[in-house]
Amino acid sequence: MRDLIFISHRIPYPPDKGEKIRGLNLLRHLSRSHRIHLGCLVDEPGDMQHLPVLREWCADVAGFPIDKRRQKLKALATFRPGRPLMLDYYGHPGLQRWVRDSMAQRHMDVVYIYSVAMAPYVEDLRRPGLILDAQDIDSEKWTTYAGQARWPMRAVWSREGRTLLDYERRAAMRCDYTLFVSQQECDRFVELAPETAGRVHAVENGVDLDRFSPEQTFESPFHTAGPHLVFTGNMDYWPNADAVRWFVADVFPLVRQRHPAIEFYIVGANPGPDVLRLADAPGVRVTGRVPDVRPYLAYADVCVAPLRIARGIQNKVLEAMAMGRPVIASRQAFEGVRATDGLDLLVADGAIEMSDGVTEVLAGAHPGLNAAARTAMVRGYAWSATLSRLDAILKNIP
Repeated sequence: MRDLIFISHRIPYPPDKGEKIRGLNLLRHLSRSHRIHLGCLVDEPGDMQHLPVLREWCADVAGFPIDKRRQKLKALATFRPGRPLMLDYYGHPGLQRWVRDSMAQRHMDVVYIYSVAMAPYVEDLRRPGLILDAQDIDSEKWTTYAGQARWPMRAVWSREGRTLLDYERRAAMRCDYTLFVSQQECDRFVELAPETAGRVHAVENGVDLDRFSPEQTFESPFHTAGPHLVFTGNMDYWPNADAVRWFVADVFPLVRQRHPAIEFYIVGANPGPDVLRLADAPGVRVTGRVPDVRPYLAYADVCVAPLRIARGIQNKVLEAMAMGRPVIASRQAFEGVRATDGLDLLVADGAIEMSDGVTEVLAGAHPGLNAAARTAMVRGYAWSATLSRLDAILKNIP
């Protein structure tokens, strides 16, 4: 069995956010053909307890805790012209030593770099078998943030977008393969970095079709008759926080005019003060971290994904559709999802179109949406199917 070192910016457990979900399923899949040596950073103190769980799929597991505030200060203190702050934020001497020692002690057939932020750990490595799983184009997110921010953060994020794109281009040229979660991301990256044409590949996210299934049974988490709208996602992620703020301000009041008893549940860990304050609005509920999002999906009358800033594929959309729930997504949240607007889910632009979509679903105007959503996920989003592309890439590594 071949050896693979997997270097991750976050512990890929528990699977409660997009990058952790992808990371865990990669480990499960890769463990069938490789001995995995996992080195990761741990930015949530409670997550250190999960390291033993990962030994089910990994021959070696090393986790290094980081403090988010301290890492931000360190990145600012080590500021260098032309260097993205993100690289120093995710820098850790303990993980660097572990990577160096692991590669000195054992020949690694494959080096799997999970996130561009981890590329500096093997920056000097020149050898076959380098895979960079960028997931999405991080630099584009920072550039988008800059467009919506005020000074001085506009300048900070604009600089981060520019310098990170330059680093992404160089990292992609150093690696044998660079992976993104959708063909759209691949195409966009080649537009930004034409020299990488032929070196980038789409390996899509999937969904656990057994875990997220309409056949699963749960007790309702709701205490009223509803109807209930549900949004799921980690709330310390700015695009998620931006999405629910906009929905509560611009969309939900239009829906409540027609459905005064309706409730909107914001389900996700680490809501900041701005998100917590949304619960002051009539009908809005902010749950914080929950043990399991599936009961909220299972009993949702409509699942909404009103993201205005989005890259790659939204796991929240895949999971809700796999549960056989009607989904209304913004065009940004829909990008990269292989499904048909109007048949498998509804895509809405703007507050009026989204509120009309919610009302139509509640009125029974789209009776086939639930079954079609599940069928679309079964047809093309099992992890075994989406990761088969990775298998083909691994076969080309000597």
